[in-house]
Amino acid sequence: LFDLKATSYARHLFLSIPNPDLFLFNVLIKGFSNAHSISLYTHLRKCTHLKPDNFTYAFAIASASTLSDEKVGILLHQHAVVDGYGSDLFVGTAVVDFYLKNWRIDLARKVFDKMPVRDTVSWNSMISGLVRNCCFDDAVWVFERMLNDGGIPLDSTTVAAILPALAELQELTLGMEVQCLAIKLGFHSYVHVLTGFISLYSKCGDIEAAKLLFGEIRRPDLVSYNAMISGYTSNGESECSVRLFKQLLGSGEKVNSSTIVGLIPVFHPFGYLSLTDCIHGFCVKSGILSQPSVSTALTTVYSRLNEIKSARLLFDESFEKTPASWNAMISGYTQNGLTEAAISLFQEMQRSKVSPNPVTVTSILSACAQLGALSLGKWVHSLVKSKNFESNIYVSTALIDMYAKCGGISEARELFDLIVGKNVVTWNAMISGYGLHGQGQDALKLFSEMSHSGVTPNGVTFLSLLYACSHAGLVEEGEKIFQSMIHDYHYKPLPEHYACMVDILGRAGQLEKALKFIKEMPVEPGAAEWGALLGACVIHKDKKIARVASEKLFELDPESVGYYVLLSNLYSVERNYRLAASVRQNVKKRKLAKTPGCTLIEIGETPHVFTSGDQSHPQASAIYAMLEKLIRKMKEAGFQTEIDTALHDVEEEEKELMINVHSEKLAIAFGLIATDPGTEIRIFKNLRVCVDCHTATKFISKITERVIVVRDANRFHHFKDGLCSCGDYW
Repeated sequence: LFDLKATSYARHLFLSIPNPDLFLFNVLIKGFSNAHSISLYTHLRKCTHLKPDNFTYAFAIASASTLSDEKVGILLHQHAVVDGYGSDLFVGTAVVDFYLKNWRIDLARKVFDKMPVRDTVSWNSMISGLVRNCCFDDAVWVFERMLNDGGIPLDSTTVAAILPALAELQELTLGMEVQCLAIKLGFHSYVHVLTGFISLYSKCGDIEAAKLLFGEIRRPDLVSYNAMISGYTSNGESECSVRLFKQLLGSGEKVNSSTIVGLIPVFHPFGYLSLTDCIHGFCVKSGILSQPSVSTALTTVYSRLNEIKSARLLFDESFEKTPASWNAMISGYTQNGLTEAAISLFQEMQRSKVSPNPVTVTSILSACAQLGALSLGKWVHSLVKSKNFESNIYVSTALIDMYAKCGGISEARELFDLIVGKNVVTWNAMISGYGLHGQGQDALKLFSEMSHSGVTPNGVTFLSLLYACSHAGLVEEGEKIFQSMIHDYHYKPLPEHYACMVDILGRAGQLEKALKFIKEMPVEPGAAEWGALLGACVIHKDKKIARVASEKLFELDPESVGYYVLLSNLYSVERNYRLAASVRQNVKKRKLAKTPGCTLIEIGETPHVFTSGDQSHPQASAIYAMLEKLIRKMKEAGFQTEIDTALHDVEEEEKELMINVHSEKLAIAFGLIATDPGTEIRIFKNLRVCVDCHTATKFISKITERVIVVRDANRFHHFKDGLCSCGDYW
């Protein structure tokens, strides 16, 4: 009856039985596995003299896992404890599974650890549940505990459950050890185990080994085909995945949503827009587009291809919007820098009564970090607490990143210190945060702690450290980190690492050494390295090396307007207005557009955005009056407007007026009007803060006795008593 989903008939038949016994109740509670099960459980307790047993509670709690409200399952758990089944193996396993399905990892761990007896099934539930929650390190730790326990036999499900965690962690060596164990225990030839190893080798980049394993399966089932198709796609071999997909169709096998999701080039989308469109068309014709996983994967790939309109259209037309669908679209907006759209969609998700999960929270915190939306970030933090997501390492790491990028480096560190079992991403977020705030020594100290903790640094770690050294003027330390990365950790530097090293030398005024470093690179230097050198030349007004760098840049990246602006500014500072005009004319001829500067300030929970010379704000008159008052007081204190980089073909007085209405000055003036005396002002600029605004903000902080925190495109500046935390080194 349950296979035929004839639940109403089964229920009717059950109710026609005069005195059903407990066994029959249990059969139906297990069979329904939904809200009907809970109503039967309630009927059992309230309308009969029967008492629930351990099977009743296990089946009812399992059914509660399918409901949107976790309170039902928590209440059932409480009933089980009161009735004396809190220590029962069968009930305990169901409770662990329930909490893991509801993202309550902390409660699942407590229940699991307190179970007096644990069998293979309970261990498997814990491992697979942690994997579902993306707690891969924890899953491996539990697996190792199970092995060390000695008395618990592993089965093929145990092996299959741990493999996705190893794949996500890129732990191929450990995966090979598990493979040896599977061979020893006789599980290796099982189709579902071989399929797990195909996924492991594919995700670790060894597609040849995956192909060999696929060849070992005499009669591959659809799941095996799906794993191999996905393996090809995730390794950038979409042509092979399409060929295997066609072979699968030719065999008469009916594909499912997992097949299509594996075929969609989510991980290597670039260059495959036409393939994505073809897959999209196939899904429409076959009717498989109605499957949420398929529409979500297509939304993801369109977002990654910057086809954001196509992604949104697909999202809007989705028949069923699952949390994963919302997450894909929110994440798509965030990754494309459309942070306001991401936040707006998150708010729409809230209004739609769709409960956010840790993935949603991670994406929206990333949007808050990009935008500098601290008030929303704090609200999301309160949501994290209410949902008990704090134990999720990805959520806690996203919170650290958000606070650091919104100016709250001390709050970020407090959260960091509370985390148990930090992974490399967590360490990287905190090191990067210190770098962003110019606290290079703190970043280096934290790296030392990381090294002693046993967590292996990756490319992002070294990039964050080099960045921190660059913005703190730590040349010798930066050189040591770079050499250690190559010789001690055997990490091959990427263009970003070389560019950071050029930046370290260049910012410190060692331009000749920076140029020599570029020329001696073992790989061909690109726009990143030459761009860093040009930026340093502008800071130190070196026209000779700037010319060398700009010639290379205009050859490598002729469409990037930023390099033209840097060169033009250098000529303007040197008062070589003819060459500055020539560079600007070249920009016009190429029809290149400079990103307009804008500055955001939050007052309460309301964001206010200003552009240069902005007159659109409702309080524009008061803002300009405050700015005029500030400039008068600043000049009395010795401030002189830096006008060298302004357009050379306007009068000196007009140059001064142009610079005085830069977006950051307007935002600060508004902050002084809209906040109480003594309150800290935080603003966020999308471009690097100019010399004049930097100097002006130092004067304003002293005149007004305010702490002013500015985040620009490069770093944070903390202004207090006429000084900046960057030491004028940015």
